[in-house]
Amino acid sequence: MLKAAWEELGNQEFAAITIDRIAQRSGVHAATIRRRWRTVEGVITDMLGQHSGRIPIPDTGSLREDLHTVTRSIAEFYSSPRNRRLVEAVVTSAAREPGAAEVMRAVFQNRIKRVSVLLDRAVERGEIPVGTDAEEVIAAIGAPFYYRLLITRRPIDTELARISAESAYLAAVEGVFRSRESDTGTEAE
Repeated sequence: MLKAAWEELGNQEFAAITIDRIAQRSGVHAATIRRRWRTVEGVITDMLGQHSGRIPIPDTGSLREDLHTVTRSIAEFYSSPRNRRLVEAVVTSAAREPGAAEVMRAVFQNRIKRVSVLLDRAVERGEIPVGTDAEEVIAAIGAPFYYRLLITRRPIDTELARISAESAYLAAVEGVFRSRESDTGTEAE
């Protein structure tokens, strides 16, 4: 059924996908799908878990190159209309269903945890300051992609990947993402 929903995303926009279309494509009765997932949003949320680990985590020995590798992978992933539709569907689902929102948060937290190893290595190598907030660096990398995907609805390209990686890298090196607590050893006022 998830494969059928994935195929549907390959052929049309999320708004056009229905339980009946997924049922027809999968050969499973619609009532079975409704019992398990209730809604199309539930199906899409489950699908997100399957496709969330596709961005590889590089280890080039350089934070700059690691970030560029990650953003090129993200750009490649989102160059597919199906993957773009998956993001749109997940955000739509999260807005409508609290359970979907929780799954989306968990999936993205897992992604952040996986990618944060890049920042840990960079701190160990002395490339960026101790106390750099990995989650904020990763947000700075991802935000331009989601802004373009969901707000301006413009294509994702290699230039966006380059700008995203380079700006996050330069800001990290300059200590922009360093937590206030690490500056003073205590919480800032």
